[in-house]
Amino acid sequence: MIRLTFFLFLIGVLVAPNAKAAGSSYPLKDAEVDLGDEASLFRGAQTFMDSCATCHSADMMRFGRIADDLGLSDEQLAKLMPTDKSKAGDTIETSMPSDYANQTFGIVPPDLTLVARVRGGDWLYTYLTTFYADPDAPWGVNNAVFPGVGMPHVLAAQQGLLQPVYETHGEGEDAKKELVDLEPPARPGTMSEEEFDQKMRDLTAFMVYMAEPAALLRAHYGPYVLAFLFIFTLVMYLLKKEYWRDIKH
Repeated sequence: MIRLTFFLFLIGVLVAPNAKAAGSSYPLKDAEVDLGDEASLFRGAQTFMDSCATCHSADMMRFGRIADDLGLSDEQLAKLMPTDKSKAGDTIETSMPSDYANQTFGIVPPDLTLVARVRGGDWLYTYLTTFYADPDAPWGVNNAVFPGVGMPHVLAAQQGLLQPVYETHGEGEDAKKELVDLEPPARPGTMSEEEFDQKMRDLTAFMVYMAEPAALLRAHYGPYVLAFLFIFTLVMYLLKKEYWRDIKH
């Protein structure tokens, strides 16, 4: 409970400086999360360790739990672990020292274990795919659903840097620019749009799973529970028929 409260506090700190972050009108994309696709979840876990764990932790998730839930082999699990000395019981810790993070970002990047539960899968997927060029921003980028985002676009080399399309409302000093669309990057990234989108869908799926691992168990046992309830209802119906057969009304 303490960890959850601390995580929500950090999210609040990031969001509070810019109220538009929570009120963006940019339409969300459908993440098409399929928690039954274990291959997608594993690819997402690899992307998380390669691209996210550099700055962010997920210290409510253990490597052993991931391996058990996704049915990973020892070789696959080893690919997720940051060092040869890592153990299955270890949680996902960031490799960035907190003092360096404070110096660079002004804050320690928040733990991401529960971010998909806080924001939702569609928001997270849209966030990951809508960084765009903004020369006025501290890192030279902004985000369609999180205006004023305080992190660089770490996957810009793979996606390229999308170009914003604005509409101006009002005149003179009251004029305001509104982001209405994003155009393809001037310099394409190393991945095609389809490849990058799939990579982000995989990452989103893993983070949705990570926020609530029990969802996989519910999906696994759900059909058995429904089958039991159907049989139980049928038995109770037949028992009721038998019980009331000799009772005169």
